[in-house]
Amino acid sequence: MDVTPASPEPVPLPEPKRLGALARLAPEPMKVVLNWGRRYSLWVFNFGLACCAIEFIAASMARHDFIRLGVIPFAPGPRQADLMVVSGTVTDKMAPAVKRLYEQMPEPKYVISFGACSNCGGPYWDSYSVTKGVDQIIPVDVYVPGCPPRPEALLQGILKLQEKIARESLAERYGSTQPSAAALQSGLVQPPPAPAAAGESR
Repeated sequence: MDVTPASPEPVPLPEPKRLGALARLAPEPMKVVLNWGRRYSLWVFNFGLACCAIEFIAASMARHDFIRLGVIPFAPGPRQADLMVVSGTVTDKMAPAVKRLYEQMPEPKYVISFGACSNCGGPYWDSYSVTKGVDQIIPVDVYVPGCPPRPEALLQGILKLQEKIARESLAERYGSTQPSAAALQSGLVQPPPAPAAAGESR
């Protein structure tokens, strides 16, 4: 009796990850094109708070010239910026301003914490007025250590961020959950309480 082996069942391939809401309009290679354009056109909003800001300025000058990496320094404001570089000591008094300006940046946005003071408070970590790292108030993508950090370290941090952007999936970043209205509110400026009605007792 001739017995022919049964053909194996076809294994379904996993659904490729798309671009969130634009999946029906954009083909899959668009993710590569968008990430390529995003990684080489980073407008920087420099938040220089202390001496590390001098090292950031040195990285943007002719000797190191991070413009050759596709990084454009000194964006006109947070609404035109893609990348915030926090360089220097973040104090508790300055922390609300850092958070407010970060929230004004359009998505997708990235943060580099530049120097020991921005990373963890640095030599002032035990001060009553110093925030123990900028990641206490905003999310950080790349940490650049050093006190003071060298401009070459910032260049390495930018390259690491560009590698992260190249691997980024917009579907994972934006397509999984929709932010609630409460999550989109700053929380820094609260509306005044509603006045009590005329007939209510206090």
